[in-house]
Amino acid sequence: MDKALAGGQVLIASNRGPVSFSRGDDGHLSSRRGGGGMVSGLSTVADDPSVLWVCAALSDADRAAARQAPGGMLSPEQAGAGVAVKMLDIPPSVFHRAYNGIANSTLWFVHHLLYDTPNKPSFGASFWREWQAFTSYNETFATALAEAIEPWNGGPPPRAAIQDYHLCLAPQMLAARAPGTRIAHFSHTPWAPPDYYRMLPAHVGREVLAGILGADHAGFLSDRWADAFVDCCAAFLDAEVDPSRRKVTYDGHVTSIGVHPLGVDAKQLIERASERDVVTRMEALTAATAGRKLIVRIDRTELSKNIVRGLEAYRELLRMHPEWLGNVVHVAFAYPSRHDLPEYREYTAAVQRLASQIEDEFAAPGWDPLILAVDDDYARSLAAYRLADVLLVNPIRDGMNLVAKEGPILSDGGCALVLSTEAGAAAELGEHALLINPYDVTETAQALNRALAMSGAERARRSEALALAATAEPPSKWFSDQLTALDNPSTP
Repeated sequence: MDKALAGGQVLIASNRGPVSFSRGDDGHLSSRRGGGGMVSGLSTVADDPSVLWVCAALSDADRAAARQAPGGMLSPEQAGAGVAVKMLDIPPSVFHRAYNGIANSTLWFVHHLLYDTPNKPSFGASFWREWQAFTSYNETFATALAEAIEPWNGGPPPRAAIQDYHLCLAPQMLAARAPGTRIAHFSHTPWAPPDYYRMLPAHVGREVLAGILGADHAGFLSDRWADAFVDCCAAFLDAEVDPSRRKVTYDGHVTSIGVHPLGVDAKQLIERASERDVVTRMEALTAATAGRKLIVRIDRTELSKNIVRGLEAYRELLRMHPEWLGNVVHVAFAYPSRHDLPEYREYTAAVQRLASQIEDEFAAPGWDPLILAVDDDYARSLAAYRLADVLLVNPIRDGMNLVAKEGPILSDGGCALVLSTEAGAAAELGEHALLINPYDVTETAQALNRALAMSGAERARRSEALALAATAEPPSKWFSDQLTALDNPSTP
C-alpha cells in the first residue's frame, strides 16, 4: 500500500467519512470512527497523513466541526483520524433531497431491484427538484476535490478515488475542473441490468453512466455487476465496448473496468473481537442462550437484506423440524437504517411484528427461540460472530456483504454459512457455503436445518475455507489495485 500511495497525491471522496462528531453535555465536540462497510473497507488507508478524505457533514455536530475549521479542513489530529479530512457543510435541504430523494430512494432502489412497480417509482415535479439537488451535491464534491489538488509539476498526477452511487456524477465533473487528474470510481452496490435500469428517466440514466465514465477506472465488487454496467453503457449511450468488456470508450475518453472484491483485514478484526467489551457480551449471550446452537444474522434493517423472509424461514424450520424446539436460538441483530424513509420505518415494524409472532408460537419455559435487537452495538455483533454455529446471510441483492466474510473469520468453533446467491460474496464463497434462493423460504429453512445438523468437523472445514476466501483480497490490496489501475491508464 505504501508503494501505491507514493505514486502521487491521493484523495478519497465519499458521502460518509472516516470520522463523525458528537456534542457532549458540556458542548465539547468529540470524534469517533465513521460507520458503514465502505468506511471499514477504507480504514487501512485512513492511517496515512498524506491522504485527504473529502466527505459530507452528516449531523449538526459534524457541521459545527466543519465550521470551526478553516474551509472545513481538519488535520489528522483535529479529526481524530489517520488522514486529513475536508468535511463539506452542504445545506441540509440540498443534502436531504440528494441523499434521501435520489441516492437512497431512487438509485439504491434501482440497483437493488426493490421497487413495488405497480406503485413506484413516479417521476414528477418533486423528483426533478431532488435531481437538481443531487447534481448540486455532486458539484460540491467535485469542486472541493479540484480545489484540494496540489500542483504536480511534472511528477505523478494526483489520483482521486470517488466512492459509490452517491457520487456517480462527480467523476465527470472533476475531470472537467481538474484536467490531468487520474480518477477512479468504485460502486459498492450491485448494478441494475438494462431492463431494470431503463426505469430511470432516459436523461437521468444517461447522466449517471456518463458521470462514471468521466473516471479513468470504474471498479465493481463482482463480474456480475461490472457486466451489468457495461451492458447499460452499450444500451443507453453511444459508447464503444471493448470485446474483452474491460474498456468502455465514450465521448473520446477510455474508462477501464475493474473487478475488485473487498475482503477483510483478519488481524484487525480478530484483535477487536478479543477486547474486553466483546468478551463481556459473549458471556451475557452465552448465559441467555444456555449453550444451545445459535443461528446468527447481523444486518441493518434495510429492505434488500431480506430479514423478514429470514425470520419466516426460521419459523418454518421450527414447524418442520420439531427436534430443534428448545435446542436452537436465532440471534438477529438488525440495526436501524434510513428511518427518514417511510418504507424503512414500516420494514423495521414488520420485522418486530414477525419476531413477536415467533415468540408467541414457540416460546416455552426456559427457552426463548429468538433474540432480536434493533439497536446498534458493534461489540455485541462481534460476540455473536464468535458464538455462531450458523450464519444466515440471505439478501435479495447485495454488492458484496462483509458479514458473510467476517463471521467465518471470528467463529470460535467454526460456522456454517447459509448464503444468498444474490450476494456478490457468493462468487467467492459459494463453493463452501450453503447457497439459497433468497425468495424461497422453504429452501432457506431446509438449508438452516442442514447447517444445524452438520458435523462439527465439516462445519470447521467449511468455516476455515470461507475465512481463507474472505481474506484473499484484504482492504489494502483492494484499494492498492485501484490506484495501480490509475497508474496504468488506458489509451483510445
